[in-house]
Amino acid sequence: MKIECYSASLTQEGRKINEDAWLILRGDPLCVALCDGAGDARRAAKRALQTFEKFFKQAKREEIAVFPTWSRWVKLLDSSLLGGDQSTFIAIAVLEERIFGACVGDSRLYRVTRDGEISIPSEGAVKFRLGSGRVQPFPILLPINRGDFLLLMSDGAWTPLNLYSLKKVVIRSATGHFPELASNILEEAGKAGRADDMTVIALKVH
Repeated sequence: MKIECYSASLTQEGRKINEDAWLILRGDPLCVALCDGAGDARRAAKRALQTFEKFFKQAKREEIAVFPTWSRWVKLLDSSLLGGDQSTFIAIAVLEERIFGACVGDSRLYRVTRDGEISIPSEGAVKFRLGSGRVQPFPILLPINRGDFLLLMSDGAWTPLNLYSLKKVVIRSATGHFPELASNILEEAGKAGRADDMTVIALKVH
């Protein structure tokens, strides 16, 4: 199974520093992650992803394929930021024909099938962020099929878009140039201005 993956990010209007942070590990398995910080957000988000990258690279495939591993990672990340700046966290890994991952906070995972059905597999995640000491890791586990699109989005990117407008951008890009999908989503989300940092990681399953 081949996965294409591209990202795009824009800073909040009037600001120079982007407080979102993201990670793409192109390998087998492919892993992508997104953090949206609060407080000294850029430092918190990057610190969380640097630690997560170490966890992931040291893990065995069979460990990645079970949720207790992800839950343990998230709780360790929560502890590492405790008493300081906080951050959302969402990450997925592609193993064979399935997605494994976890989410805390309000960053989201969207799935758009080749038939145009759209869903939010991360819906139901508790809003407590890393560093709160109260995280409840939300499991992400789903099969993927050829033609699926997966989108990891910070709240600055998804909040301005309803499901219909998001699906419309994805379907339009499906017949065009996929590397531009993440940027096209941000363009649509920012039409009324950028009230927050906006980040999208877009994956396409072949």
